[in-house]
Amino acid sequence: MTSYCIDRRWAKCFMTLLLCGSVWIPTQAVAREFVILLDWFVNPDHAALIVAQQRGLFKEKGLNVQLIEPGDPSMPPKLAAAKQADLAVSYQPSLMVDLNNELPLVRMGSLVDTPLNSLVVLADGPIQSISDLKGKTVGYSVGGFEDAILGAMLEHHGLTLEDVSLVNVNFALSPSLYTGQVDAVIGAFRNFELNQMDLDQRPGRAFFPERHGVPTYEELVLVAHPDKAAHPAMQDVLDILNTVTAEILEDPEAGWRDFVAYNPQDLDTPLNARAWRDTLPKLTRDVRASDSDAWIEFAEFMQRRGLISDVSPVSTYLWQHPDG
Repeated sequence: MTSYCIDRRWAKCFMTLLLCGSVWIPTQAVAREFVILLDWFVNPDHAALIVAQQRGLFKEKGLNVQLIEPGDPSMPPKLAAAKQADLAVSYQPSLMVDLNNELPLVRMGSLVDTPLNSLVVLADGPIQSISDLKGKTVGYSVGGFEDAILGAMLEHHGLTLEDVSLVNVNFALSPSLYTGQVDAVIGAFRNFELNQMDLDQRPGRAFFPERHGVPTYEELVLVAHPDKAAHPAMQDVLDILNTVTAEILEDPEAGWRDFVAYNPQDLDTPLNARAWRDTLPKLTRDVRASDSDAWIEFAEFMQRRGLISDVSPVSTYLWQHPDG
């Protein structure tokens, strides 16, 4: 009874002070805004980012992370270089070109550290090997890097770009194969286009660049302005991506449920379900890890193909934490 009375007296005193404005009550710390620009619309390639957002892992670190889909896919790295975003999802080939154009960017990590790009033909068509493309038509979406990949793959089989006809099919890669407009397409992502073709009951056959004369590379990389690289929030984000990737791989079904919950109408589709399955083995286990020799080899490949003029030292763009 005595304890109860003391508690009531303290409560009355507290309320009196509160009404008089004499008591300071700590408020919740304001979350730090952290902007991440995606390379394209949300898809399973972004699994780690989306699931981390859905599970509140960023908020636990005091971060209010905004994941923004770009209206123009070429803009995210440019905006990151202008410090208009903390982090941007890009591609290793694009980063090489951006660095050659003197954009201030560093590679902070990767989401997918192996190629997804592929050369695709109809499985029941006449193209059984790359050498069968002589005199045929190849469709592409974006010139430059895709031409370079195709050229290297053709040369690996005794052909050149002069041996094929190139047609810009924009992003209608699979439909252009179905209609016979082209005999093959370059730039098809193996975790998406092949699944789409199966769903359309027009299965495809893929030839992977890294098996036909093209050095391996990181498909999806995370880039930032050098001034933002060492910020503790950046390191928190990278740590979270490592943690959530391990969780997704441990329980893919739970990861899928959280992924589609981000936007069920757009994400809970048969195509995304198949792409999820095929993307998981491609997810980077350690986002910070990189192979300097592989980056040099790929940069030299791009220089030989005329995509960049100089090969920058990896120390200028493969960011390393000061503590190792």
